[in-house]
Amino acid sequence: MFIYSLVILFTHIQMGSPVELLSIVLFLMVVLYISTPFYPAAYAEGEGEKSSHSLYQYLLYAWIGHLKLWMVFWPFFILLNISLFITDWLATHGKFTVSSWDEIHFILATPIIFWTIVIWRNSINTRLPFGGALARLMTLFVYFEFALKLLIRKDYPRVFFACQDTLLDYAACF
Repeated sequence: MFIYSLVILFTHIQMGSPVELLSIVLFLMVVLYISTPFYPAAYAEGEGEKSSHSLYQYLLYAWIGHLKLWMVFWPFFILLNISLFITDWLATHGKFTVSSWDEIHFILATPIIFWTIVIWRNSINTRLPFGGALARLMTLFVYFEFALKLLIRKDYPRVFFACQDTLLDYAACF
């Protein structure tokens, strides 16, 4: 996340400085830390130690909130960041058209909504309340990343996309 978009935010869009963004992040972290429920007994009762889960059972236990937070957070977070990096890299090097880039982000929207609900439900299944708050903050970062990419797509496409290389979708760069 933010490999290509944060640079464009600070250099071309100039909506704020890195210090302002850092102060917003710290404020959000404090609010999420205060509002995240924490029950130490819930971590011990979690279903996370069973390794014989099928994919269906894993998704069901994640949806209900019976898995440990790290089991829900890290697999999706890693896959999401890999897919976003590859999509952005292909778009900046002219291998994806602008509409293909939009379609990939639209396809990722539904799993992100599912992941957000799952993180919120499983955030009590951690040893430290800071871990639950940090996981919730990272889900909010994903939405900020998507809003930033929507802004780049709408107002700054010539900065992000290799418009000189994409002949089929050249009109989308204006």
